Parts: sequence; C-alpha cells; structure tokens
Amino acid sequence: MPMEPTPAAFRNPVARYVAATRPAFLTASLMAGLIGLAIAWHDGLAMDVPLALVALLFAVLAHAGANVLNDYYDAQNGTDACNVERIFPFTGGSRFIQNGVLSEIQTRNFGLALFGCVVIAGVWLMLRTDLQLIYIGLAGLIIGWAYSAPPLRLNSRGYGELCIAAGFLLIIVGADFVQRSAFSAAPFVAGLSYALLAANLLYINQFPDRTADIAAGKLHWVARLEVVQARWGYALIVALAYGCLLFNVAMDWLPALALLVLLALPLSVQAARLLLRHAAQPQRLGDAIKLTIGAMLAHGALLSLALILSKGNL
Repeated sequence: MPMEPTPAAFRNPVARYVAATRPAFLTASLMAGLIGLAIAWHDGLAMDVPLALVALLFAVLAHAGANVLNDYYDAQNGTDACNVERIFPFTGGSRFIQNGVLSEIQTRNFGLALFGCVVIAGVWLMLRTDLQLIYIGLAGLIIGWAYSAPPLRLNSRGYGELCIAAGFLLIIVGADFVQRSAFSAAPFVAGLSYALLAANLLYINQFPDRTADIAAGKLHWVARLEVVQARWGYALIVALAYGCLLFNVAMDWLPALALLVLLALPLSVQAARLLLRHAAQPQRLGDAIKLTIGAMLAHGALLSLALILSKGNL
C-alpha cells in the first residue's frame, strides 16, 4: 500500500494541493463524462471538442471539490482522526489534515475554491449551450456540499449511496447535455448502471470506516446494520446495476452491443464474494475494493465502447 502523506513528501505546493483532491478517484468522474459523450455520439450528434473538454474538466473539478470538502467535514466531526481500521488510500480520507500536510482552514478554502472554478466552467458552458444547464450544475454542487456538510450531512443520514449515484448520473447527463443543448432520456437510461456501481464503491469503502463512523455519528447503512446484514447490500447494488442494464437492452433502450458490459461482471462478483467472506475483518478488504474500482471503470469503458461502435443503431 502507498505511504500516507507527510509534509516532507509534499513540499511542492502544487503537488500538495493536487494530491489533496485524491486524483486516483477522479477517474470515476472522468469515466462518467466519457459515457455521457459516448451517448451523444451514439445518437448522431456532431462532437464539439472544446465543449467536451470543458465538460470533462467541469466534472473532475466538481468531484475534486467534493472530495476536499469531505476531508474538511470529516476532520470537523472527528471520524478520520479516530479511524484506525482504514485502508489507505481507499478509506479514511486523504489524511492530509490528520498528518499535518494541510490545515483544516486550508482544506476548506481549497474545496470552496474548486467549487468556484466549477461555477466559472459551468457559466461558460451554459452560455455556449443552453441556460437549462444551470439545473444540472446547481444540483451537482448541492449534492457535493450536502453529502458531508452540516446541517444536512446526507451520508450520515443514510443517503450517501443515493447522493453518489445521483452525482455521477448528473455528470453523464451534463456531458450529454453540452453536446445536445437539451435534456434527453438517453443519458439517464444508459448511465444508471454505471452510477450504481460508483455508489457501490462508497458502500464497500464504509466497512473499514464503520467503527470510526459510528463513533462520529455517521450513520450510513453500513453503520446502521449489523455487518452480517450490511454485507449483502453490495450484492444487491450489483444486481440492480446489471439488472438495469439487461432491462434497458431488452427494451431496446440500449443497443445489444451494450451486453459487452457483462464482461465486467466477474470483477463485481469476485468483490462481492470477498466482502461476504471478510466483512467483519475490514483490513482484509483491500482486494475487494480494488476489484470494485476495476469493475466500475471496466463497466464504464465497455459501455462507452458499445455506444460508440453502435452509433445510430439500436
């Protein structure tokens, strides 16, 4: 496992602030944006490359800002400080505050600055496309803030997975919108299975954090349920994701080539098996978390490929 951050390792301020966003996890939002662009391409829209690139930047900045603010608010409620079962770098936060790399105030201000950049990118996109884009942008910012911040603290109330699924679905819808300049059902239909797998990454990551989260009052579903019950939630979300995909193909809402995505299913199945076996031993979940990330990204890549290759056809 990588070493946790230290001030000595991040003397360069640019590297320090970039690393504080947890850049490895930003691939999830980048993939969501690519799915949205693939949907627009599949529907025969001419690709505006500058708009596409700014949309991807918009998504990544929003995700980065949410990550940084999550670190700040988890420092405020104490969960990261008392987390001794974390699996770094996957769970327990970035450790930038706890290890003295950034102060709480620096972290808060950086997160707000990232959200400010999102607003600028969003306004530019809105002026180039349609004013209705503001609904997607506002919804994304509200979810990114309310997920961790009081008084809502939605993850602590059991709505974390819903927030993550909605947030990633908004990225997919937004990337499609900037090409289409209008809302369509297509990105909602095509993107739901990926959004559910993104939510499952949050779900499994909560097992190593469970003890600390309970102590801090973060009562998500993994904390609310007994471990022997909570472990089945992962398999349920996988079933919903792939069931949704199969239903959409059966209804001709997705091309038959989208069945390529089933090639990613064994990764989710193996992760579920590991979680069922080791849910009560959180330090042994590292491989399951890696498989969950792999399943999510493979799912997104295969779905995007299927949409691109089947352009104009169902």
